Amino acid sequence: MTQPLSDLTQQLLDAARRAGADSADAIAVDGTSISIDVRAGALEHAERSEGVDIGLRVLVGQRQACVSSSDTKPDTLIQVAERAVAMAKEAPEDPYAGLADPSQLATNLDTDILELFDPSEEPDPAALQDAAARAEAAALRNPGISQVQSASSGYSRRHIHMSATNGFSAGYARTDRGLSCVAISGTGAEMERDYDYDNRVFQADLRDADEIGTIAAARAVERTGARKPKTGAYPVLFDERIANGLIGHLLQATNGLMIARGSSWLRDALGQQVLPKGLSIVENPHRARVPGSKLFDAEGLQTSQRAIVDHGVLTGWTLDLATARKLGLESTANAARGTGAPPNPSLTNVALTQGDQTHDELIKQMGTGLLVTSMIGSTINPNTGDYSRGASGFWVENGEITYPVNECTVAGNLRDMLMSIIPANDARTHLSRVVPSLLVEGLTLAGD
Repeated sequence: MTQPLSDLTQQLLDAARRAGADSADAIAVDGTSISIDVRAGALEHAERSEGVDIGLRVLVGQRQACVSSSDTKPDTLIQVAERAVAMAKEAPEDPYAGLADPSQLATNLDTDILELFDPSEEPDPAALQDAAARAEAAALRNPGISQVQSASSGYSRRHIHMSATNGFSAGYARTDRGLSCVAISGTGAEMERDYDYDNRVFQADLRDADEIGTIAAARAVERTGARKPKTGAYPVLFDERIANGLIGHLLQATNGLMIARGSSWLRDALGQQVLPKGLSIVENPHRARVPGSKLFDAEGLQTSQRAIVDHGVLTGWTLDLATARKLGLESTANAARGTGAPPNPSLTNVALTQGDQTHDELIKQMGTGLLVTSMIGSTINPNTGDYSRGASGFWVENGEITYPVNECTVAGNLRDMLMSIIPANDARTHLSRVVPSLLVEGLTLAGD
């Protein structure tokens, strides 16, 4: 990067005005990422990427267009602006497009308080390779492991700045550290795999590579000898590792885009009970050291904590400015965007109320049923909430895990499923989505 990102965004705005834009906003991202994969103790793949990306959205009347580029030369910035204005003039009118009013803009811009950037030195690729190798070696120490499919370590750093003709100008920085291991037990048609991983903002918070490899191996060995479960209606316990996907279906159905299109199975549920009483889903964009945190959204609005579901009752939608205008509501400051597209509503950090029982206590409570630890495929009807997914995990008899299972399908209706959930108390609180294991009554299993 040869000049500050704030200068790049301002140059884009100036060029857009000269080209004939009525208003505009710009984003610039300077990023570096490193990814290392190890296999059989040797380096299998190493990748490093770095560069600056810019994006410009212009509005001419109620017509808008977006253009992006990775070339930041002055002549290119002018061409980007001229192209965007020309495209906007040919675009259809959008009565809901437009920047925020200056009175709506965030005033608290000190993102440092969120601790989203690790100031320590960028890791040496050799250190990343060593971490991945240690995870692989730890997994292979388990005699039940036949091979390690992948052991990976990575790092990324991004500086982001946004500016707009309404006066908004602010930026922030983020870092990300990750380590994962996928282990395989058995051979031939009897192979089973499982994984463990960790992802953090700060290197100091990242779990040890030996621990990640050891847990990945133990999980894969536990799945040895998996077979199909019984067919019928049984309770299903969604393990904490995949339970956030179930809540994710609810959150997707409350996205303003889905509501504005009338294509959500919750489109008529505002003010109605969608979860058991006592359970809430709270969005908190201000949690420190959590990747989803932000003080302001992609349109410059101040973010704040809110309850999407309050004691079981759906209280509102997730909105950016355009979807809010379309629905006659106020934005919830949930705009997100990349360099090549206009803002869309997107959530930050969410947490479901945790229960007072452990994972093991819910297994005992379910009696006979299925503990799901992984899922594949998805058939979700966005209009009705009908749900069907491939699953694997463990069969439970009389409150005890008896054998691993695979090749089964779990089916139900999301509206009914979510009204019967019982949460455990095992959610990992450092994640952006804090969701514990969830017990759901009476789902249909298709197995043997």
